[in-house]
Amino acid sequence: MLLGTALFLLCMALLILLRLLPLSSGMTGWPGPDLGLALTFAWVLRRPDQIPALAIALAFLVEDLLLLRPIGLWAALMLLATEAARLREPRWRDQPFMVEWLRVAMLIGAMTLANRLVLLISLMPVPALGQVLLQYLATLAAYPPVVFAARWLIGLRRSGHGGADVTRQVR
Repeated sequence: MLLGTALFLLCMALLILLRLLPLSSGMTGWPGPDLGLALTFAWVLRRPDQIPALAIALAFLVEDLLLLRPIGLWAALMLLATEAARLREPRWRDQPFMVEWLRVAMLIGAMTLANRLVLLISLMPVPALGQVLLQYLATLAAYPPVVFAARWLIGLRRSGHGGADVTRQVR
């Protein structure tokens, strides 16, 4: 569990570093996917025992601070969504990938809508709707490659039917 948590936090740190690097030519174009969001959902739905809620909250709170977003808002929304997914993970485990993808899409959509509503209610600057929708679609399109990469690079596979890969003890 500790190794999985450390690996998750390392992956999130690398993804945040990539978002902070000045890789563009200065012109803003199409928004890219939120790979940290996709990786977190993939991890929670495959190995929920490896990343505790505190690690998720910490990773996204640091991301909020470094990306100059309202402090704690996206982290709280991410925590609520991942815990909702974690509670339903045993029921979702045997479903096909397309069903998982649809459920993740609904969770990310609900998070995006809630974030936008809180920003509107609190009179904070709200990003352009078109850019938000494009990032949402890009994140959904990136989810299957992120799951594939996590499986083959990190070895992130779904846990067994018992919730964890534990061998039975024979009496």
